[in-house]
Amino acid sequence: MHTHQSPSRVPQPPRAAVGYAGVLNDLLPIALWREDTQGRIVEWSLAAQDLLGHRPEDVIGRLATPLLVPDGNRELAERLTVRVQAGETVVGTLPVRHRDGHHVVMEMWIVPAADPQGRPGAMLIAVETSQVLRMRESLAALESLFTQSPIGLATLGPDLRFLRVNDALARMNGVPTADHIGRRLTEVVPGVNAGALEALMRQVLDTGTAVVDARRVGRTPADPGHDHIWSNSYAPLLDHAGRPLGVIASLIDITDSQQAHIEVERARHRFALLAEAGARIGTTLDLRQTAEEVVAFLVPQLADSADVQLLESVLEPDESTAATRGVLRRLAAAFPDPTAPTALLGVGRTFQIPLDSVYEEVITDARAMDLFTADIPALIRDPRLESLRSYLATRIGSARLIPLVARGKVLGTVSVTRLRTREPFDEEDRVLMDEIAARAALNIDNARLYTTQRQAALTLQRSLTNNALPDVKGLELTGRYLPASDHDVGGDWFDVVALPGGRTGLVIGDVMGHGIHAAAVMGQLRTAVRTLARHDIAPARMLRSLDAVVGDLGEDEMATCVYAVHDPATHVWTIARAGHPPPAVVTPDGAITFLDGPPGTPLGTGAHEFGTQKVALPPGGLLVLYTDGLIEARDRDLDQGMTELAEALRDTDRPLDDLCDDVLSGLLPVPAQDDVAVLLARTMPS
Repeated sequence: MHTHQSPSRVPQPPRAAVGYAGVLNDLLPIALWREDTQGRIVEWSLAAQDLLGHRPEDVIGRLATPLLVPDGNRELAERLTVRVQAGETVVGTLPVRHRDGHHVVMEMWIVPAADPQGRPGAMLIAVETSQVLRMRESLAALESLFTQSPIGLATLGPDLRFLRVNDALARMNGVPTADHIGRRLTEVVPGVNAGALEALMRQVLDTGTAVVDARRVGRTPADPGHDHIWSNSYAPLLDHAGRPLGVIASLIDITDSQQAHIEVERARHRFALLAEAGARIGTTLDLRQTAEEVVAFLVPQLADSADVQLLESVLEPDESTAATRGVLRRLAAAFPDPTAPTALLGVGRTFQIPLDSVYEEVITDARAMDLFTADIPALIRDPRLESLRSYLATRIGSARLIPLVARGKVLGTVSVTRLRTREPFDEEDRVLMDEIAARAALNIDNARLYTTQRQAALTLQRSLTNNALPDVKGLELTGRYLPASDHDVGGDWFDVVALPGGRTGLVIGDVMGHGIHAAAVMGQLRTAVRTLARHDIAPARMLRSLDAVVGDLGEDEMATCVYAVHDPATHVWTIARAGHPPPAVVTPDGAITFLDGPPGTPLGTGAHEFGTQKVALPPGGLLVLYTDGLIEARDRDLDQGMTELAEALRDTDRPLDDLCDDVLSGLLPVPAQDDVAVLLARTMPS
């Protein structure tokens, strides 16, 4: 404590007392002054100057009461002075006047002390009440924090030895509180990368900058069998003057929250993979390509090998013989490991499901199962497959067999493996692969059903469409039907019917929709045309009859059609349309027109608005019937398509088959966007 004294007597306090007072003054400034027997100030400390504003040279020798005591406290001050001079120590909370006039409430100790002449005087020791309260609250908060906080807390000195440790930290470390004191972190819990943490604390001491949320992973005596994750923060511990006294450390065990975060990230990754699988698997309705997409997604992202096998009874449902029961066919496979016996695992190979094996159990119970080394003998019994048996036993670390189940039916299996050099499948991997297989099964089944329906539609269409056109009098004929793609069949069709009197009826139509239903409707229309044609019905009446046929099939059915009758004796065509694109006519001199007669209404509307147009076309002329798929596309309207068709018909003096092929290749995009039917008829001399 620094003081300024009167020249009559200057007491010298012991050095130790001065040092102790200095530390105390840093924490809680203590004002000190002495009064003689007349109440004059004879000593005034520098702390008193800081708290009350008076300089020593301005107060020494002056009466204390008028200077420091508020007017309302004068009588109390006189009574206290009498008591102190009588030898009594007085303690209380009293206001003291500051140099600028405001009052400072202070905790005061007034003790008897002889003045410089040895007469009864007083020593006054005072601290600002607000500072006392602040310190009390700070100490209480610090004590409460250390004793009650679930966060691990410690203070360490400049040598990084523990000064104080709370119970929470002692529990985290599994070391009693007393065993921390005076020791370093590397001595208490060396198994938590303590050296790196001490380097961080030294950095905090040297720079005065706190370090927040430094993660450490390790094991302590509290839980020696498991790794824990801690969040560590370090802040410098400073004195009143900003000098470093040590480090305050706080630790939070975040193992559970980090594990939860990891689980969330795993779930997010799993959902992302499922979304990716949805985008990459089932991009077409081709069965084999869908199986290949499943394999390409699994390898190498989730597995080191994968193959998709379907039951022969699913692939060929009509072949329900005993020979195909329990037989699997490999549709797609990926075995990147160069040591794998790929010759035994080729795509297209079939094999019988081993009885009393995991394979049989998976397919019978529709339940995914892991494969183990003990399962290999039951899976591979043929001695000729010894290389495969050896490969599975020595190279494969984990394997799983997953049934492909869609709409309650087992279609086949997906088998996946990982080599011994890779982490085995964990529960997350199994859940993810099973989910991918379940989604893939639905895509595979959709492709299977579509393939089956398309094959049925093609079979029906081929059976109903006579591609071998008859030889008729006065006409050279050729025609083509092209489905929209290998995966799409529609209701476009054409036919040629011999009529009485040497005449010929040509018909072309387009049933709304695609697939087996459109093909079936087309077949009924073709049959109706052939039946009605035997009665030699005129074109307009033919369309009215067909309109009634389509109407009887249902409200949603609709079709367009052209029916043209050729008379070789007069070279005249009689043509009626039902909402169909206009036929093109090419005269022998090369002039090209599109018929502008009555367009008619589509079949199935019940409007019966069908007119007739007659066209004389001498030998060498050409009549072109077509469906809208030839001239209409997403990037081309009907007018543009008709213009391009006219250009393709400029050179008709060539074989009719060549002309038809050139028209199709010139007008159709690749791939075609709709199915197309074309029928060309060139008039010949009678």
